[in-house]
Amino acid sequence: MRSERTQVGIVGAGPAGLLLGHLLQREGIDTMILELRSRAYVEARIRAGVVEHGVVGLLEEVGAGERLRREGLVHRGIELQFAGERHRIPLSDLTGGKTIVIYGQTEIVKDLIRLRLDSGAPLRFEVSDVSLHGLDRERPAIRYRHGGEELELVCDVVAGCDGFHGISRASIPPGFLSEFSREYPYGWLGILAAVAPSNDELVYAHHERGFALLSLRSPTLSRLYLQCRPDEDLARWPDERIWEELQLRLALPGWTLREGPILEKGVTGMRSYVCEPMRYGMLFLAGDAAHIVPPTGAKGLNLALHDVRLLAESLVDFLGSGRTSGIDSYSDRCLRRVWRAEHFSWWMTQMLHRPENQEPFDLRLQLAQLRYVTSSEAAATVARGELRRPLVSPAVEEEPTTLGCAGR
Repeated sequence: MRSERTQVGIVGAGPAGLLLGHLLQREGIDTMILELRSRAYVEARIRAGVVEHGVVGLLEEVGAGERLRREGLVHRGIELQFAGERHRIPLSDLTGGKTIVIYGQTEIVKDLIRLRLDSGAPLRFEVSDVSLHGLDRERPAIRYRHGGEELELVCDVVAGCDGFHGISRASIPPGFLSEFSREYPYGWLGILAAVAPSNDELVYAHHERGFALLSLRSPTLSRLYLQCRPDEDLARWPDERIWEELQLRLALPGWTLREGPILEKGVTGMRSYVCEPMRYGMLFLAGDAAHIVPPTGAKGLNLALHDVRLLAESLVDFLGSGRTSGIDSYSDRCLRRVWRAEHFSWWMTQMLHRPENQEPFDLRLQLAQLRYVTSSEAAATVARGELRRPLVSPAVEEEPTTLGCAGR
């Protein structure tokens, strides 16, 4: 087994791992990123598409925002539809002029991979047999196979950015973590269609047949979702049935939902999950490796990138000066934001989705909440906070948790 050395070994080449690597490399800290999948797979998988104002600024700060600004679709509001009417939530008015940008996570990954490869820093795809060792020691190691060779990467720190099903969290000894979760009794049937979006802004529809979401990816691609069972059989949903159901749930007098060829479709179950703490020894978890939110609030991607911003800040201080205050407080600082986002995403989910056999009382509560949100500025603006950001410009502020930040 051949031994290698780096300061920070990063498991996972999603947006969190790639951004962390770039933040650290530009501060002079050596990193190596390891990814199980191929580059083609990583650059093709469809994920979230709503980028909050602060994350846009962060990506621009590190040099990954040029294409986002050129091709991303800026939104200044969203629309809530219920009881046969559509109501606009003016995001920019509620957040001092801030906006959200529709730009697929896939495109962010492509931009960050290009930055990584241009820098010459190591990024290895299609590694296998990955295992973590000595996480509670001064020099942890990542063992893996690449190109038919067995390798051991000795690190100062390991960053687990490999998602909910990755090996990082699973490598923590049983009993160390406290885990909190909730499974929801519905999922989303999502499609990507080759048709121009039918609306300039996102539409969230509360309907007697279930929730529906009209989103978009570009001027020529639409992204749409239907509430369904989490174990829904896609074979029961031919294209014609999907469009028929979308037409029913999004119907509005005088407005037309455009239809087109469906390029992709799939069913996503919905869960909330948090593990505490987000650190074990010299292993630090970030993004989906530590927490999952239901997609209704569009917080997953944005939370992950805020995690690694805080982690990069902490590691620069630790590896540069030996100070441990940042890495010791990393988990607590992340979790404060995570739990706010968990609450927001749960609230959006329970307000907009229709459970099977819903009690009339519960339906009236949903409608009352929707009417309050669409008529009260205080209800539409839920929370705001502050965090330090030495690694990025002062303009990159923590996002207020508003309805305008929702969507996927």
